[in-house]
Amino acid sequence: MNTPADTTPDTIVMMDGLEVEAHRGEILIDALNRHAVKYQHKEIPQVCYLPAMGNIQSCDTCMIEVNGELVRGCATRVEPGMTVATMGHRVDVAQREAFDRILKNHELYCTVCDNNNQNCVVHNTTAALDVKHQARPYAPKPYEKDMSNPFYRYDPDQCILCGRCVEACQNVQVNETLTIDWKSEHPRVLWDGGEKIEGSSCVSCGHCVTVCPCNALMEKSMLGKAGYLTNIPDKVLDDMIVIVKEVEPSTGYGPILSLSEMEAEMRHARVKRTKTVCTYCGVGCSFDVWTRDRHILKIEPMHGPANGISTCVKGKFAWDFINSPKRLTSPLLRQGDTFVEVTWEKALDVIAEKFTKIKEEHGPDALAFIASSKCTNEESYLMQKLARAVIGTNNIDNCSRYCQTPATMGLSRTVKYGGDSGSISDIEIAGLVIVVGSNTAESHPVLATRVKRSHKHRGQRLIVADIRKHEMAERADIFFRPTPSTDAVWISAVARYLIDNDLHKPDFIEKWVNKFDQFKRSLEPFTMEYAEKVTGVPVETLVAVAREIAKADGVCVLWAMGVTQHCGGSDTSTAISNLLLTTGNYMRPGAGAYPLRGHNNVQGASDFGSMPNLFPGYQLVDDATVRGKFEADWEVTLPVVKGLDNRGMIEGIHAGKVRALYIKGEDTITSDANSTDVGEALRKLDFFIVQDIMFSETAQYADLVLPASPSLEKDGTFTNTERRIQRLYRALEPLGYSKPDWEILQLIANKLGAKWDYKHPSEIMDEVARLTPMFAGVSYERLEGYKSLQWPVAKDGTDTPLLFKDGFPFPDGKAMFHPIEYIPPSEETNTTYDLHLNNGRLLEHFEQGAMTYQSEGIKEITPITFLEVSPELAKERGIETGRYVQIKSPYGQVKVQVLVTNRVEGKQLYMPMNSILEPVNKMTGNHMDRATHTPAYKEISVHMTVLEERGKNPLPWGNFRNGHRTPQTGVEVEHKWARPDYKLPGTRAADELVQIKSITV
Repeated sequence: MNTPADTTPDTIVMMDGLEVEAHRGEILIDALNRHAVKYQHKEIPQVCYLPAMGNIQSCDTCMIEVNGELVRGCATRVEPGMTVATMGHRVDVAQREAFDRILKNHELYCTVCDNNNQNCVVHNTTAALDVKHQARPYAPKPYEKDMSNPFYRYDPDQCILCGRCVEACQNVQVNETLTIDWKSEHPRVLWDGGEKIEGSSCVSCGHCVTVCPCNALMEKSMLGKAGYLTNIPDKVLDDMIVIVKEVEPSTGYGPILSLSEMEAEMRHARVKRTKTVCTYCGVGCSFDVWTRDRHILKIEPMHGPANGISTCVKGKFAWDFINSPKRLTSPLLRQGDTFVEVTWEKALDVIAEKFTKIKEEHGPDALAFIASSKCTNEESYLMQKLARAVIGTNNIDNCSRYCQTPATMGLSRTVKYGGDSGSISDIEIAGLVIVVGSNTAESHPVLATRVKRSHKHRGQRLIVADIRKHEMAERADIFFRPTPSTDAVWISAVARYLIDNDLHKPDFIEKWVNKFDQFKRSLEPFTMEYAEKVTGVPVETLVAVAREIAKADGVCVLWAMGVTQHCGGSDTSTAISNLLLTTGNYMRPGAGAYPLRGHNNVQGASDFGSMPNLFPGYQLVDDATVRGKFEADWEVTLPVVKGLDNRGMIEGIHAGKVRALYIKGEDTITSDANSTDVGEALRKLDFFIVQDIMFSETAQYADLVLPASPSLEKDGTFTNTERRIQRLYRALEPLGYSKPDWEILQLIANKLGAKWDYKHPSEIMDEVARLTPMFAGVSYERLEGYKSLQWPVAKDGTDTPLLFKDGFPFPDGKAMFHPIEYIPPSEETNTTYDLHLNNGRLLEHFEQGAMTYQSEGIKEITPITFLEVSPELAKERGIETGRYVQIKSPYGQVKVQVLVTNRVEGKQLYMPMNSILEPVNKMTGNHMDRATHTPAYKEISVHMTVLEERGKNPLPWGNFRNGHRTPQTGVEVEHKWARPDYKLPGTRAADELVQIKSITV
């Protein structure tokens, strides 16, 4: 999917008497169409074939002659010396016969169709083949439209049975929900073998809708909204279709299609298509957003370098928050216990007065700033510049402190750069993928599809270590559940086993890694027997893992908050990198470390300097040369001492050292650990600003609330988990008096005496590139449209998809083993708090759900949070699904409903984060990662009290977790070919269609 096929010409085929350059083994239709585009020739007609998915072979419209034989162009591979005919009587007969069969399944009413947007493959093929009439009349199917999914509908009557949706579901998304029942008298698409979408395993990723070549699958947000004649009553619409059909015999399709093409062209005047980047997780999906006024018609992925045609339910459908009535549209100033709307002028006056007073009375370090991982790179840069250059403090941090900073620490200790070693394409081609503490299919769903696809079709091996049996664990070749907080032990034991049994890579280590002897000595305690005792994982399993690593052609390790949110998160991340160095799994494609970033720009927020000890590009604030460079450019004197991180700021408030706090785009009260303690701190502040798109829980504590703009209302860039910088463009004007964050920061800076004069975020990026070697070659011109760059980027624009190709960025070019010492978790279960509470994300919600709960469709799928309880614990405590329980830790408590499931076992509990009213972090304490101060969210011991109150299942019956997948290899078109009514087009005399002469327009 993300690994482009090699199309370098290495042979010639003859096409219609012309020489065509091609690559041996590539799909023939790709080579022919590439030639057609280059020389402006007619392309091969195709309906089911989509290069992003590969051949399906169900439509037969790409029939051509190869060496005198009729074949499907999508199913034939290039061989030297081929002779191809794409024109001629025999080919024409075959293509028209194939397409006529398609038109029997599809009623052409393009002018009044919401899908008439010049990208309907059926419409365009009708025009390309210059179809005048159908030999086979349209035949309705005996099925109703399925409107049961909240986001899209399926119309069997318009379905041409091309199988694109099935291929997308089975082999791109690999959710394995859709099939076609080829044995039925009236074949149709099925969901888990049934006729209803609702109640199936469909995760509403939207892949099927995106690839549908007609209007059989459509976004509900498009219905009645896209066309000029589409929002009319069904009866009137039916009558119009009948009239058109009555005209068709005498006029042919030509004039009718011309009319629809005119209507489609008119739509450009009111339907806007804007390239953007997803605002949810760190995968960095990019796509076009279609808008009509402020209505979002649909999300159309196709060219994104990270995602191609893929999306998840949030990226495809969860954009309702943009127009939510809860959006902030004016600055709000606290007056007593309420807030009143004020002008921007008044808000800026208040900020200048308060900031100036506090700075004069208590010094610049009495102010602190928290940037957002949801905002752009440029906005992160300006936030840290405001703190450092205008206020004079290094008290600046961002929410990566809550999740991924330990991963960055582990990598910086060993290989210097705290980012993914390669690209998503490298994960695809790895021989072995190891997932540690990551629910990848729900937290990074589009990236997970690449692993699922390679595992299903390429023979990739998959090992999962997690305390919960999520989807990736179900699919794994080896799955095991270590005791919580013990991953560093089994990883180190595996490294020792590999070394002891000469299964490591001594040549690689000798050439590229320092401190091996020191590292080897540090592994002495980590025997397999010790690992089994501490982790609970049998020696046999760990040996099997070690053997898999040793024999694999490339190992990629993926990890996330199940690793980082522990007191030893940095050490476990270090152990992962040590293991990869031990086995030579750096410096080549298909290998390396992949800390999966959680938010859309959590990588960029740190990259661009919102860190207490680092300037943009990870340049140290205590390096006098670096600091001097920024001082000269900014014409200021900068602070020398490292600032406070997020946790230090809270402690500083309690100590009376921090008097003012400015939080941008972060709901700290539902995100930081020990929310009760955080709330008490926020109440102590002399002055508190919250800047956000909605009135968050944290905003309730603020003195001033500033209305910001979400991603669709501004320009900028995001950096995804694979270090890929991508542009986003303004699709909508800011709502009310809200403003893009970068504009607000500039207003504040200038009110405080700065002289910033940025007209556009591109100018901010130019400044970053001037001051930051890692981004020296980054510019908006080089990021135009769907172009992207992966840092570091040289001044000439050369980027680095694969890190460490020629060495590691330490002075001697070598990486460094970093020994660790295992320290048990800070909080273990005891007689009072006898259960372990795990927590994490859900596929359909993001974090606490501030954005996703604005989507009625997502609320329908998953309306509330819940607590997963194992069947054995449920039996022991006498509880069942729907029962309310109280979960209490030493720091707080929540009331929640139970969901009994074997995804957890024993005394392990799991609670998703999707609640603002009952957030998990009410129960977290002040324990932190020793190196980075990342809260130990995953180290929670709790007591459960069973309440009398009962309710319905917190997961509605239609939730996809209640479905049952129907995996198969793909469309299984062989079953179609086996039908008695199927014959290869163009092979019978009756296949020659009579095309009646009609009006030509």
